Amino acid sequence: MTRVAVVGGGISGLAAAYRLRTLLGESVAITVFETAGALGGKLRTAEVGGQRYDVGAEAFLVRRPEMTALAGEIGLGDRLAHPTGARAKIHAGGTVLGLPPGTVMGVPASSDAVAEVLSPEGRRAVEAERSLPPVSLPSTDVPLGPLLRERFGDELVDRLVDPLLGGVYAGGADGLGLRATMPGLASAGARSLTEAAASLLPRTPGKAPVFGTLTGGLGTLPDRLAALSGAEVRTGAPVRALARTATGWRLDLGAAAAAHAPADTPAEADAVVLAVPAPSARRLLAEVAPVAAAAFGEVELASMAVVALALPPGTELPGASGVLIGAGERDASGVPYAVKAFTFSSRKWAHLAPEGGPVLVRGSVGRFGEPGALHADDDELVRVVREDLARLSGVTAAPVDTLVTRWGGGLPQYGSGHLERVGRIESAVADLPGLAVAGATLHGVGLPACVATADAAARRVAGHLSAISRA
Repeated sequence: MTRVAVVGGGISGLAAAYRLRTLLGESVAITVFETAGALGGKLRTAEVGGQRYDVGAEAFLVRRPEMTALAGEIGLGDRLAHPTGARAKIHAGGTVLGLPPGTVMGVPASSDAVAEVLSPEGRRAVEAERSLPPVSLPSTDVPLGPLLRERFGDELVDRLVDPLLGGVYAGGADGLGLRATMPGLASAGARSLTEAAASLLPRTPGKAPVFGTLTGGLGTLPDRLAALSGAEVRTGAPVRALARTATGWRLDLGAAAAAHAPADTPAEADAVVLAVPAPSARRLLAEVAPVAAAAFGEVELASMAVVALALPPGTELPGASGVLIGAGERDASGVPYAVKAFTFSSRKWAHLAPEGGPVLVRGSVGRFGEPGALHADDDELVRVVREDLARLSGVTAAPVDTLVTRWGGGLPQYGSGHLERVGRIESAVADLPGLAVAGATLHGVGLPACVATADAAARRVAGHLSAISRA
């Protein structure tokens, strides 16, 4: 029987395993190797205050079709949920304001769009951007922060762009690349960035939902994919090395995994999908694809933690879906915030606000290069988050339950040159028949992008195996 190994049991690996099954049928034996003790990767649904609650990724962009289509395909379409009408807010310039809608990740379509967030001087800088010399971009990527600061000034970046990017990458504009994070701005062909942002906004804003999730938690997705893939799932099974053989690939397992391996579990495979974080991919490809390994090694990572609070039923939250907080923001007394964002989940999602149920809030801590409060133990992290919540919103209720979830190195940074790195990875892997890569390191950190890379990896492997069977 043809054997395929999928290394990595997160959304990318499991989506690849599922797609391989649909493409190849029952004639292939699929094994998923996952280092951790459970599947899911950055999708983790835990019980907090008796409520199923996402403590990893909590939503996905529905304007990209991959996740919505996959959920429907695997029978979870009826669990798709969209946010309530509560708007997100931002702590900018020392005060909490409504998040301006007329922007692309904070890059405004007009100065009016960001008038409430900026000072008069900041608004004048945004207004003047249209009259600057036309934007001239090289074919290669450029650092996002310096470009935006040159065109709009520091205030827009610090107060608006950085908090928005921090919610996605846990990093700021100065460390990210334009084409890697905002490709639409680079490809719009507009004379100014203001005009480029205007061209990318939907013609009927607010008519279609932007985000979605699954009732019952996004953690239902890995379980369903694993079941439908029919794969043998090996958790607690780190793959230490990857090597080519005369007919395919050999996977060297960690001693503990090998000792507990069933007799019929292959250490060899006809094809392999690697769906692991950059450091693991670098290590596994070091011998078989050194160019790809080197490129993976150049990807920097950010760490963060999610602190989930279940507050007593009836606790009153601000009338917002959440608040983003910039790195330099302070309260009225000048004390900086440790938290980069709060999500008022019981305001944002109707299914997380059952009558008589706990009031759910999550605070996100950790920015690229600034571990800060992440050095604290769990009790201290809870204290810091509660203190920030009280200073920001006045909510002081003692939680009935808490849970701290740490994501060490969980977010790859799409720095300037990222697309070139990905090109080197994919070019090197293309020279190795029966090998494919997938995951958040490549073409986007969101769930739809991960699913897209998984689908592409599965189709590459399926094409290779089909060619062999016809030979």
